[in-house]
Amino acid sequence: MQKRTHLPTHLKIKNINKMNLNNLKPAEGSTKKTKRIGRGQGSGRGGTSTRGHKGQKSRSGYSRKIGFEGGQMPLQRVVPKMGFKNINRVEYKAINLDVLEAVAEKNNLSVIDKESLIQAGIASKNDKIKILGGGTLTKKLEVRADAFSKSAKEAIEKLEGTTEIL
Repeated sequence: MQKRTHLPTHLKIKNINKMNLNNLKPAEGSTKKTKRIGRGQGSGRGGTSTRGHKGQKSRSGYSRKIGFEGGQMPLQRVVPKMGFKNINRVEYKAINLDVLEAVAEKNNLSVIDKESLIQAGIASKNDKIKILGGGTLTKKLEVRADAFSKSAKEAIEKLEGTTEIL
């Protein structure tokens, strides 16, 4: 028994619609014509053009301001302001002693400064670094940073390490 490689003539499809950019169109019913307003009385949407009679919203150029409450005092002006933002605040990147220990062991260092912390991916070049006393330290280290907590300084110096403020 032979396999048929061609379709019989009565099953052949005559017009195969290829998809091209020139015959693309949206699905049926997915698009609607926009409502055209202000095109005269014969259109059914002339006159006030769906804006109603008089008032600010009926005029051209109207746009409602964010927070506008129809002339009532807006909420953002009624609610009291809270807190205080100190413009002179200095933000530090906090690093604990156990992180310093891990960096020192991983890279075989005895001196830890800003560069070594940047290379380890713990700090970025614009960070001010403060060493905190979290965790334990077992290795003698020479640490250079922008600030130290009291407990961190004591823990480093207890192991005969040194602390230096940049």
